[in-house]
Amino acid sequence: MSENQNRSEVEIIKEKSNYLRGTIQEGLNDETTGAFSADDTNLIKFHGFYQQYDRETESERKRQKLEPSYSFMIRVRLVGGVANAQQWLAIDDMADKYGVGNIKLTTRQAFQLHGIIKRNLKPTMQEINQALMDTIAACGDVNRNVMCNPNPYLSKIHEAVLDDARKVSDHLTPQTGAYHEIWLDKKLVAGGENEEEPIYGKLYLPRKFKIAFAIPPYNDVDVYANCLGFIAIEEKGKLLGYNITVGGGMGMTFGKTDTFPRLGNVVGFCKAENVVDVAEKIVMIQRDYGNRGDRKQSRFKYTIETLGLEKFKTLLEQYLGYTIDPARGFTFIQNGDSFGWQNGTDGKWHLTLFIEGGRVKDVDDYKLRTALREVAKFHKGEFRLTGNQNLIISSVNTADKKKIEATLKQYGVDPLGKLTALRLNSIACVALNTCSLAFAEAERYLPSLITKLDETIKQLGLEKDAIVIRMTGCPNGCGRPYLGEIGFVGKAPGRYNLYLGAGFVGDRLNKLYKENIDEAEILDTLNPILTDYAKYRTENERFGDFVIRKKYVKAQLIANQFQL
Repeated sequence: MSENQNRSEVEIIKEKSNYLRGTIQEGLNDETTGAFSADDTNLIKFHGFYQQYDRETESERKRQKLEPSYSFMIRVRLVGGVANAQQWLAIDDMADKYGVGNIKLTTRQAFQLHGIIKRNLKPTMQEINQALMDTIAACGDVNRNVMCNPNPYLSKIHEAVLDDARKVSDHLTPQTGAYHEIWLDKKLVAGGENEEEPIYGKLYLPRKFKIAFAIPPYNDVDVYANCLGFIAIEEKGKLLGYNITVGGGMGMTFGKTDTFPRLGNVVGFCKAENVVDVAEKIVMIQRDYGNRGDRKQSRFKYTIETLGLEKFKTLLEQYLGYTIDPARGFTFIQNGDSFGWQNGTDGKWHLTLFIEGGRVKDVDDYKLRTALREVAKFHKGEFRLTGNQNLIISSVNTADKKKIEATLKQYGVDPLGKLTALRLNSIACVALNTCSLAFAEAERYLPSLITKLDETIKQLGLEKDAIVIRMTGCPNGCGRPYLGEIGFVGKAPGRYNLYLGAGFVGDRLNKLYKENIDEAEILDTLNPILTDYAKYRTENERFGDFVIRKKYVKAQLIANQFQL
């Protein structure tokens, strides 16, 4: 049997990469192209960036016999989405100096800088690290940015949970010296070919791995959508430990019914002091049992489907050397953000701002990016990115509260605004024009679609009724569309699959309602359902529950029947 049989091409690339070095350095030095080699485009993800090109200019450049207009998206890792004011200013400066003049806040609480050309990659990476941030493991077949409720001062245990999230992130960060050698000019590690990755091994993981920490009653990290989740269990203001969820993941492939989004299962409880050990052992199980032959079947959710929960729990306890306890009780009430000012247990103020599509930019009289830059110049606290692409100006002294409000108002930013709850609960991925996987628009289109839906929303008096709405340009699920009470997945330019019926707290997937419809069909479909909802909902009934009760869709209960 061949050594390479039953292993995907990417597995071979990783094995031969000398712990993620590949020929990235040679590619950086090659001035004849704006791109990296095919093999290195897989490896650069582990370093925190993706190679992209402008799809809207591709045909014309091809006609002129030019290579595509290549650029790179850099993702900056922030555990729990926490950045200080100086780090915000550093990212803002780099967005102009090297990027396209705006900042993207992701659904995993990270910064993204778009439009970086190859010769600017190294200076950008160096400035990110000089600001005490990094990009390693922000992408690639490793554990990625660890999510956590973004505000550690809403209850007594938030700070402890964020600290545990940081410990897990640090422990699971790849140990290869390649990142520091290539980007930070550190000396080549002697005998690099004999380097070790104590957790990941030479091949790293079969696919990306995602971890989130949730603190009930808020599921603002969509914990069930993650490969591994930790749900904090509190008693009398003390953190007892965490319920463990395994096997979540959002992506699927059109036409392949053996691919599907899946929500994580609660499999037990661990003490807080064991959380790093549990995370490590679960990652190791994925390393050892994950599918390395078919990348469409390589996510941890499929490993759980293959093993079954009972066998997985048996394996986990074997890897740990001790048993895990039964899960404890908890309750979630929402998976969105609470906007406006909140007073924390620390006595300071925290202002949550809606950032449409997670894009921090200046538009006409709404100069959001300028306003946040000016706030950062005097703000003494943090900027905290939420899992819903929004932003918290955190840890504000009472004396600075009015100054922040005045600064925002000066640049046309109203912290409360007059936005409908539908818009406030929206998420969109980047999609076109730079994502190579996108079939349709998302970030650039969803706002205008919501504007049209808002006409009905306002007529029906539903302005303050939160309905979770999400849109992605492809079925890979970066914006978690399958957890939208209304979800759109791009099928072709201007056409989407419409999904309905997810749980408001992120505990139930939605179900396909109509396929391959355009805007007119979307409005013709949704407006009567919204009207029905306004007239016939029961007290406190959520839209996702209503469409199931009224039999628009059946409840989605079995993950591997998602497309049926």
